[in-house]
Amino acid sequence: MNVLFVCSGNSKNGISPIIQNQAESLKQIGCIIDFYTINGRGLLGYLANVPKLKRIIQKKKILVHAHYSFSALVATLAGAKPLVVSLMGSDLHMQRWYKWLLRKFSKSCWDITIVKSKGMKDSFELDDVIVIPNGVDLTRFTVSDKKVARCRLGWSAEKTHLLFAADPCRYEKNYNLAVNALKILDDPNIELHFLDNVEPVLMPLLYGASDIVLLCSFREGSPNVIKEALACNCLIVSTDVGDVRWVFGNTEGCYIASFDPHEFAAKIKMAISFLHEKGRTEGRQRILQLGLDAVSIAKRISQVYTIAAGSNLNHT
Repeated sequence: MNVLFVCSGNSKNGISPIIQNQAESLKQIGCIIDFYTINGRGLLGYLANVPKLKRIIQKKKILVHAHYSFSALVATLAGAKPLVVSLMGSDLHMQRWYKWLLRKFSKSCWDITIVKSKGMKDSFELDDVIVIPNGVDLTRFTVSDKKVARCRLGWSAEKTHLLFAADPCRYEKNYNLAVNALKILDDPNIELHFLDNVEPVLMPLLYGASDIVLLCSFREGSPNVIKEALACNCLIVSTDVGDVRWVFGNTEGCYIASFDPHEFAAKIKMAISFLHEKGRTEGRQRILQLGLDAVSIAKRISQVYTIAAGSNLNHT
């Protein structure tokens, strides 16, 4: 099937790695993916892309998959049909009037709406949306040799390494919780790392070198960090956001904590004890059990495309 991905091209690295990875997994199962990247910031910047996208759609007569709500609005106004829309975690936290608008578009203009977690579905109050989390590429995110990874990064072989897998400048990622928890632990053998202009290609190496991955966010949809870390059999301490609790299941070595620094510190201490006792989790098996590998997710999305295309044929 031929599909046109409509998404932002405004980030420093161009297309979001999440969207790029999804495109690659769809190509693996036979889909032909092209991109229309939106250049321009804010609602007006996005809307300026409507005429150009409309010309492309009219010429190609192609199924459109829009990622994030602003891109979906552009595709809708450009007359995209069939139109599949993926709403992401950040869309969940828009103002009330904007979420109302998204509900209206979802019911009347979009053939199928995809959200990333049941929590997102409940928040948007739409019964007919489909929950499909982002998948994780198990060929990239693998269980690797920790000593080799640390040597490549120049990390100490003696210390316990914690990875805050986000930019600490992003308020919603709540870096202060990690910092305050480590102050409480007051352990000089613990070293905290964070992401600072890190290329996506380096993420598997960072997971491989880390003892424990931290997710401290105030809010998430279906955080990819959790699935990637699980695929690498990392230990994890996370706040109870998005679908983290569901993804963890009963995986030993993965801990849910509140936003209280003392509780978060206690869970890190439990993770360190698990580290010394067992070393790694069996998180990769959990990813396979849930069908969250990239290929399985791609097959589910491909089925959505078939339904959307068939629905439009039935109405023409």
